Amino acid sequence: MTGRTIVQHVFNRTCRLGMAGVLAALVSTAALAQGAPQSITERHTQVMQTGSGFRASKLAGASVYNRDKDKIGVIDDLVVSPSDHTAFAILSVGGFLGMGRHYVAVPFGDLQINSKQVTMPDATKSSLEALPEFKYAPD
Repeated sequence: MTGRTIVQHVFNRTCRLGMAGVLAALVSTAALAQGAPQSITERHTQVMQTGSGFRASKLAGASVYNRDKDKIGVIDDLVVSPSDHTAFAILSVGGFLGMGRHYVAVPFGDLQINSKQVTMPDATKSSLEALPEFKYAPD
């Protein structure tokens, strides 16, 4: 072996050892960066497709009628209670051309939706207007 061959051999061996050290450092750093192992709980959820359901966005603005087909209000919004997740329909009632109207909250279950028409069979304009006024919480 010549002097140049020996130097080249030592250089190649040093490079290989250096690369192995760098690789080992990278692998151990990645393992430390992951932290403590975490457990993940998977839960199977049944998904049902309902072709006859109504989207909340499509219900907003819908007129509400009673059994006598009198228009008694308009759905302004749907609100879900934070405590027990009960849904309420916020109805705009009373007034004329937007003047004098106020909002009332009724349980969503009191509404009946049939043939794309929303009804509260036993309600009247005056019974809804007599309910306490609903006020939206400030954002």
